[in-house]
Amino acid sequence: MSFFEKLKKGLAKTKNALFKPFADLFKSLRRIDEDLMEELEEILICADVGAATTEMILDRLREEIKEKKLKDSDEVKGALKQIMLEMIGEGGTINYGEGITVILIIGVNGVGKTTSIGKIAYSLKKAHKKVVVAAADTFRAAAIDQLQVWTERAGVDLIKHTEGSDPAAVVFDAINAAKKRNADVLIIDTAGRLHNKKNLMNELAKIDRVISRELPDSNRETLLVLDSTTGQNAVNQAKEFKNSANITGLILTKLDGTAKGGIVFSIKNELDIPVKFIGVGEQIDDMEIFNAQEFIDALFE
Repeated sequence: MSFFEKLKKGLAKTKNALFKPFADLFKSLRRIDEDLMEELEEILICADVGAATTEMILDRLREEIKEKKLKDSDEVKGALKQIMLEMIGEGGTINYGEGITVILIIGVNGVGKTTSIGKIAYSLKKAHKKVVVAAADTFRAAAIDQLQVWTERAGVDLIKHTEGSDPAAVVFDAINAAKKRNADVLIIDTAGRLHNKKNLMNELAKIDRVISRELPDSNRETLLVLDSTTGQNAVNQAKEFKNSANITGLILTKLDGTAKGGIVFSIKNELDIPVKFIGVGEQIDDMEIFNAQEFIDALFE
């Protein structure tokens, strides 16, 4: 099964919540008026697109209808699809350079951070990248063991210390290992502690200093993992983390388990952070680089 087919299957709940009502609405459409807009508003908000983002989508749709004199339901539906595609934006790929690319993974416990690392490592290995993973979440019980299971499944190297070790020391050793093994990518796991922002900031700052000193010319990514099933709470988490870290992209997990896939639009609109990876299942090959066109097509088809 191709990833697009998995994506369509994984987005079934969101599709039923968001686009099946669209299809039913457009099928029975008799006139394009404010009653239509009110029904569209209800559908979008129920799918967790968010009030502000919904208003922006509908305002643009009104403009399109007025400027292009749209009267046919297929035309209105096509305009809505294009607006949502443009709003979500391209996710953007990981920025690789000639040296080692460092991907720092952050996020609260329970969002799927460890599994995401394993899946991304597997995806990068399939793309012929040599990957090293640093187990720098040394505070959570069993975090290192869980990461080892996933890196073994992905077939990539793991650098680890004992539980309770200094995360920056793990990163230092991982960088040296990545250099010696001519790695293309170093993925760094971090502790998922949002409740104490000072500790989080201090830890990230310390890791950042080690990376800057040991890999001054490296390409850097800081990816925040969010659980799609939490809806608007995911937006709030992203806002908190954005205050503590320079987030370059998002990893959205568990899209297959939610009818709230509209959160993708809300996050992009409110935070202007691109979605770079999406997960639509439990298997190791159920995560890929985000493609906006495929995402919209999977929802509308």
